[in-house]
Amino acid sequence: MKSFSESYKQAGVDITAGYRAVELMKEHVARTMPDGKADIGGFGGLFPLALGGMKEPVLVSGTDGVGTKLRIAQLMEVDDTIGIDCVAMCVNDILCCGAKPLFFLDYIACGKNFPEKIARIVGGVAEGCVRAGCALIGGETAEHPGTMSETDYDIAGFAVGIVDKAKIIDNTKMKAGDVMLALPSTGVHSNGFSLVRKVFDVENIDLMQPVEELGGASLGETLLAPTAIYVKPMLALFEKVEALGVSHITGGGFYENMPRSLPEGLGVRIAKKDVKIPPVFELIRLRGGITEHDMFNTFNMGVGMSVVVRREDVPRAVSVLRRFGVDAYVLGEIVKGEGVEIV
Repeated sequence: MKSFSESYKQAGVDITAGYRAVELMKEHVARTMPDGKADIGGFGGLFPLALGGMKEPVLVSGTDGVGTKLRIAQLMEVDDTIGIDCVAMCVNDILCCGAKPLFFLDYIACGKNFPEKIARIVGGVAEGCVRAGCALIGGETAEHPGTMSETDYDIAGFAVGIVDKAKIIDNTKMKAGDVMLALPSTGVHSNGFSLVRKVFDVENIDLMQPVEELGGASLGETLLAPTAIYVKPMLALFEKVEALGVSHITGGGFYENMPRSLPEGLGVRIAKKDVKIPPVFELIRLRGGITEHDMFNTFNMGVGMSVVVRREDVPRAVSVLRRFGVDAYVLGEIVKGEGVEIV
């Protein structure tokens, strides 16, 4: 009689590969833990909660994936950075409330569990957690034979952060004349890739071919650049300057995301000449014949996060962010009205 594990393996699920993947993950997970120990493999992830003198601690959560950017990673057979994107998409979101990320969990679905490949993916997740200053306390890897090809996989994540209720970002304090700052992106980040893949026909080109418009870099490496994680510079900013509104510029670009940080009755006016747009976006626009409005309504256009501060706080805010290597700059002005006006 066949053992259960042998029968299950014939059905497409290799339990021993799962055990091997967990063992390979442990050194990556340990990098994210305060004590340097990777206690994974149980039924739940544990995290010691130090409130640090907060009077009314509020937990803030966020979940996301990386969309079809995964296809670029799969075509290039690069598995060790997509996890950074997954962490970034979650922690940057909860940062918009003023929260400090505490811990992260990931979920990986794959057609076949190749332990070394799964470990590389989780290694990227761990690197993202290190950059965000949070712990990777657990996750799940699920084999889906018969529903995904052996080389396919998908990844999603879930982050939890904390903020004292009195320090939650309050956009009702915002007024006309305040200033919006831009925190530059590292490129396309993790949104708009369905359009990107169509524009460049990525299934049928050499993604490693140098592209003159990109300064000789390849399209593949440019598109695969990991999403910036803004946690450490922004937490430092929150300590020195009162942030009046924060937006993570994801799908929907300027027009959808920036208004989410503005109160009713106020909008933002941005001079197009002041937006520092990386070459990859101009390449997308020209190759795809995409209108300028649609570009700003789809992509981050070089601005990964925006923060509104009082005009008198601009020099200090920019100084704090630049100490963390973030080349922040004045993007626009808060005005009476609604939405985003690009002139």
